[in-house]
Amino acid sequence: MATEPLRAALQLQRRAAEIGFDWPDLVSVWAKLDEEWRELAEARSQGPQRVAEEWGDVLFTVVNLARHLGVDPAAALDAANVRFAARFAVVESAEETFPPPGDPARLAAMEACWQRAKGEVKRR
Repeated sequence: MATEPLRAALQLQRRAAEIGFDWPDLVSVWAKLDEEWRELAEARSQGPQRVAEEWGDVLFTVVNLARHLGVDPAAALDAANVRFAARFAVVESAEETFPPPGDPARLAAMEACWQRAKGEVKRR
């Protein structure tokens, strides 16, 4: 299951927090996320393995931020996937109405359809 690594990260962070190995506040977690984003950007010039490592650190920190906000990251991602799928289905169903691939207007038409879909498809 795709959300299993998110749940594992959350469990690890909860265990660490139980013994006091945790960020003292939400501001500290945001700062750590900023640091990890910068490291990810820097890693782009260091090869795919380094990018993958830094990407993992970003995801781990995002899970930690979710924990500090009281959000189950796997459940939040599952819900986001459902919302995206519903909205994207609207875009897919309108594909015939878009300019052809390669036309610069295609992406703008798709984005306009996406925005309409966001209004039509209720948040879940």
